[in-house]
Amino acid sequence: MAQTTKILIADNNRTDAELAAFHLAAELYETNIVSDGPSVLRQVPEYHPDLILLEVVLPGMDGFQVCGELRRSCDIPVIMLSSRSETIDKVLGLELGADDYITKPYDKREFLARLKAVLRRYHPHAPVPAVRPVGKYVEYPDLTVNLTNYSVIYKGEPLEMPPKELELLYFLASSPNQVFTREQLLDQIWGYEYMGDTRTVDVHIKRIREKIRDHECWAIATVWGIGYKFQLKTS
Repeated sequence: MAQTTKILIADNNRTDAELAAFHLAAELYETNIVSDGPSVLRQVPEYHPDLILLEVVLPGMDGFQVCGELRRSCDIPVIMLSSRSETIDKVLGLELGADDYITKPYDKREFLARLKAVLRRYHPHAPVPAVRPVGKYVEYPDLTVNLTNYSVIYKGEPLEMPPKELELLYFLASSPNQVFTREQLLDQIWGYEYMGDTRTVDVHIKRIREKIRDHECWAIATVWGIGYKFQLKTS
């Protein structure tokens, strides 16, 4: 089971802290809330957060002091999430070692995108929770093909793919390990009245393979003399 990403939220405004925690919980992050500066420093060795959301205005020690102390002892990513929007506050926070500075009130989507970007820089191989796709889609490790909105997510990133390539990939992946002849694929993707030849399928498979490499769990396999299949590999 993948380890949960833990976020420490430091904010003496309970409403703001709980709102941030709500957004993060919807993305499957674990959260812990503290309301003063010294508690942040106490929680770091106990909670082992993967990222800290730090308000500037905190009792005991303000966010700037806390950030400075953190940078002297550890490299946990810090995002200032503060109602103080003056340029001097943003510059000071970044100079003290904060990885980003987000001003309240914030847009939820921008907030989550920037938080995930910081996590990727510090934990490039760690999975970042993402909103599950909706509609008509197939999903495998490192690959999601969505026919509803014609999107492909490959290794966590959007991948541009023309409609016919996407439809061909979706059709194969929808029936894993089933072999389809070139003629069957032509009929399914291009239609019975399509006047082209079976080399069209080969060309599109080649283009898909140039964008999507075989995975340790799956592959777009050639069945010699017959056609193609989306193969699930067994360990």
